[in-house]
Amino acid sequence: MPQLNQLALVAYSQFFWLLLVLGLIYFGIGKAMLPKIQSTVEARESRIAGDIAAADRARTEADATEEAYRAKMDESRGEAMKLAVKAKSEGALATEQRVAEADASIQAKAAEAEARIKASRTAAVGEIEALAAGFAKDIADKVAGLSVSEADAAKAVKAVMVDG
Repeated sequence: MPQLNQLALVAYSQFFWLLLVLGLIYFGIGKAMLPKIQSTVEARESRIAGDIAAADRARTEADATEEAYRAKMDESRGEAMKLAVKAKSEGALATEQRVAEADASIQAKAAEAEARIKASRTAAVGEIEALAAGFAKDIADKVAGLSVSEADAAKAVKAVMVDG
């Protein structure tokens, strides 16, 4: 059979072409494409590593900046508290001085008013004694028919006012 005689020639020919195509695929992919893919992957890995390192540096700087910010805020709060305490103490001192001045002014006005009241009282008592002495003299003259001097009437009124 002639078909079977050709089988060896056809098989060798197909085997040759199979090896040739597999060789081209091996050298085309393995030697030409694979190094490009591998260099791209390595470049990507190095870029990612660089980005991670930059992010770590940025995070470290941000932490340092935040720590400095917090320290500055704490310092500012302390300064504000000192100023507030100072302002409160100055305000209290100023208020205390104003109260002391007002108290002194009130005390002076009260002393002045007491002196005026005492003077008015003394004057009123003097007037009452003079009127009472006049009434006592008139009453003694009209009711008892006694003649009393104004000095004696004044002495009698003073004695009654001191006792009463």
